[in-house]
Amino acid sequence: MASAWWPCLILALLSGLAASGFPRSPFLLLGKRSLPEGVANGVEVYSTKINSKVTSRFAHNVVTTRAVNRADTAKEVSFDVELPKTAFITNFTLTIDGVTYPGNVKEKEVAKKQYEKAVSQGKTAGLVKASGRKLEKFTVSVNVAAGSKVTFELTYEELLKRHKGKYEMYLKVQPKQLIKHFEIDVDIFEPQGISMLDAEASFITNDLLGSALTKSFSGKKGHVSFKPSLDQQRSCPTCTDSLLNGDFTITYDVNRESPGNVQIVNGYFVHFFAPQGLPVVPKNVAFVIDISGSMAGRKLEQTKEALLRILEDMKEEDYLNFILFSGDVSTWKEHLVQATPENLQEARTFVKSMEDKGMTNINDGLLRGISMLNKAREEHRVPERSTSIVIMLTDGDANVGESRPEKIQENVRNAIGGKFPLYNLGFGNNLNYNFLENMALENHGFARRIYEDSDADLQLQGFYEEVANPLLTGVEMEYPENAILGLTQNTYQHFYDGSEIVVAGRLVGEDVNSFKADVKGHGAANDLTFTEEVDMKEMEKALQERDYIFGNYIERLWAYLTIEQLLEKRKNAHGEEKENLTAQALDLSLKYHFVTPLTSMVVTKPEDNEDERAIADKPGEATPVSPAMSYLMDGDPHFIIQVPEKDDALCFNINEAPGTVLRLIQDPVTGLTVNGQIVGDKRSSPDSKTRKTYFGKLGIANAQMDFQVEVTTEKITLWNRAVPSTFSWLDTVTVTQDGLSMMINRKKNMVVSFGDGVTFVVVLHQVWKKHPVHRDFLGFYVVDSHRMSAQTHGLLGQFFQPFDFKVSDIRPGSDPTKPDATLVVKNHQLTVTRAWHPSSPPQVLQHLSSFPRGSQKDYRKDASIGTKVVCWFVHNNGEGLIDGVHTDYIVPNLF
Repeated sequence: MASAWWPCLILALLSGLAASGFPRSPFLLLGKRSLPEGVANGVEVYSTKINSKVTSRFAHNVVTTRAVNRADTAKEVSFDVELPKTAFITNFTLTIDGVTYPGNVKEKEVAKKQYEKAVSQGKTAGLVKASGRKLEKFTVSVNVAAGSKVTFELTYEELLKRHKGKYEMYLKVQPKQLIKHFEIDVDIFEPQGISMLDAEASFITNDLLGSALTKSFSGKKGHVSFKPSLDQQRSCPTCTDSLLNGDFTITYDVNRESPGNVQIVNGYFVHFFAPQGLPVVPKNVAFVIDISGSMAGRKLEQTKEALLRILEDMKEEDYLNFILFSGDVSTWKEHLVQATPENLQEARTFVKSMEDKGMTNINDGLLRGISMLNKAREEHRVPERSTSIVIMLTDGDANVGESRPEKIQENVRNAIGGKFPLYNLGFGNNLNYNFLENMALENHGFARRIYEDSDADLQLQGFYEEVANPLLTGVEMEYPENAILGLTQNTYQHFYDGSEIVVAGRLVGEDVNSFKADVKGHGAANDLTFTEEVDMKEMEKALQERDYIFGNYIERLWAYLTIEQLLEKRKNAHGEEKENLTAQALDLSLKYHFVTPLTSMVVTKPEDNEDERAIADKPGEATPVSPAMSYLMDGDPHFIIQVPEKDDALCFNINEAPGTVLRLIQDPVTGLTVNGQIVGDKRSSPDSKTRKTYFGKLGIANAQMDFQVEVTTEKITLWNRAVPSTFSWLDTVTVTQDGLSMMINRKKNMVVSFGDGVTFVVVLHQVWKKHPVHRDFLGFYVVDSHRMSAQTHGLLGQFFQPFDFKVSDIRPGSDPTKPDATLVVKNHQLTVTRAWHPSSPPQVLQHLSSFPRGSQKDYRKDASIGTKVVCWFVHNNGEGLIDGVHTDYIVPNLF
């Protein structure tokens, strides 16, 4: 299971002194005693509110701070928030004198460029980036005119994970000045019912806390409010500075009448699983401990103290051994021994005698511990129904023996062979934590940093308590076949007491009356199967109770969990697998407006009445674009082949009757085929010279994978081994299987990738339904084709292989705005026409069919506006450019 973590929010406001002639310091905090109460540097922060709504462990948090400039001159105010990397920022707005400026989530590099552009133009700009191991930091500064008000509002979401039997929300509060209206308000809704709820603040005495804090829960609802008055905020009765500087913690748990709970909302489900009352599965633990010279002194003493406490918690059914590594490797015993009272006493003596020495041989230490566990199982030295665990502690990097991190990872992975988890503890900061984390993750464990503080021994003991009581091994969560898409991780090596397994997914079809989930696992005494059945009508009734909670929380929980797991997998992936994982995580991050390690949020404040869209653009869909040639079909049908090497493009039309199906791509080697069916506009006239035609239906097939997808302007139907799944353009969904990824982006486009090297994008163009002429249509783009064979053909496919052409003798044409030229291509000499068309207004109703011949638009980034592409237009259905004649490409049906 993934490691537990604590949601944390550090809230601080900073005010610069630049306007008053002092150098601005990023470390200056509001609230000096010499200034009037509640005002620092002329700026009064008069309201800060943290509002949280928690529904089924998923928290939607909004931090709002309001300030006013009471000075006679403009002042700069900065707003900083730090929160865990595992929490995702989803929105930010900045409001100045009633005008609101939003933040936008962008792909990281795009955001960085927009941010740098805004800064270079002297505009107010903020940037959110996920950085470091734990925290992501948001900062925005604004210049506030005299007498003006400013409001900062930050939204972030997180899945509260169960840790030692409870969910914990941890807020770090640091306003650093008295605030007239300060409030933390938390509403909790748990369908299982709330069994306990508590809240406490480390920075205020219980006596004062009592009147400022209210907490209550009844049935499924809980509420916490912390609202200290100005006097309760003072650090002393006559002080003007604030004591609100510390931790505010909310903990709760839910009723568990059954081991699991399934909730279904708007076609998405979440399954929480946390059985109680099961006997603990005996464990076999190999403690692999670094005793190199760098561990000398306090670190080794704290390690000993922690190990002695851990020995107190060992159960007699457990087995253990200590493997010590420095420049070489030594062990306490030759093999694992049972945790009998006699052996534990001997183990204590051994731990107390440990001494530091020499170098750091991580590789040999780990391999010795792994070998010992494998041998114990093979030689039946440990109980059949027991589970094995490796716990490794180090404070540095390998510097003797095998010291290459990638090679150590490979050795450890091969030795463990997926049979048991590895937990890595990194003591201090002088080590390669990413290496420890990656190695643990790929062996079904996790890493934890142990901080060099006075409580390091308690940190070590706390980690052990998380994994001390396995209740189940080999956990498998099973759901109805062919009824679920986008399922998150559903197999776990262990379920530990006090934790919780969470699985989410999307239901296929809307006519599901019941839902059944089975959980299978190996217990201490026998194999167990837990079954959870849901009556959909009863579920709908239950939904009516949560009217004050945001309604799409399960869908967002699913997206959150999926992104989190994709990012974990990505850490140890390579090549095609890593690219696919990155693409999926990036797509979901953009769709659901999450700031993740792949995205950033930019907020810009327009100046001088500039168009806001120019610097606060709405995020587009991120699509990987090949640096090689680009091929597309869009509009009337209008084909274009872009050739970057020549910084030029060729284009042509195919004039055929509605209903005609054209072969766009056919590759006999990969088995890929793409066909498109023409539809006409709404005019009844069959005259092809005036009637506009488009592509209204596409068929994409892969014979080797037994895969077909039919795309229309109304729906997308996927056949996988003859089993159909139907989606609408209102969906945002990702479908993945071996060698295939299909992403539908609501009302915008669909991206289909076949492994690394073949990616198609289908763009949906929607028009006003009552338009007398135009109708909805599809665009088709090839953004990567380098894995398709040299035998690929079709109206687009024939251009996947390099070809040469030359344009010369540019001369006036019959239309003076559109010059003609001579094109030499494929041993043909053709007359082609160029058109220079100004950018079009952003109206959805203006299609390619209304553009002059020779002009084209690329709609990959924006389905309504597009990007103008100028090309040389080949007349007569592409005659001379395409192989043969256009009628050679007519086929009887889509598949």
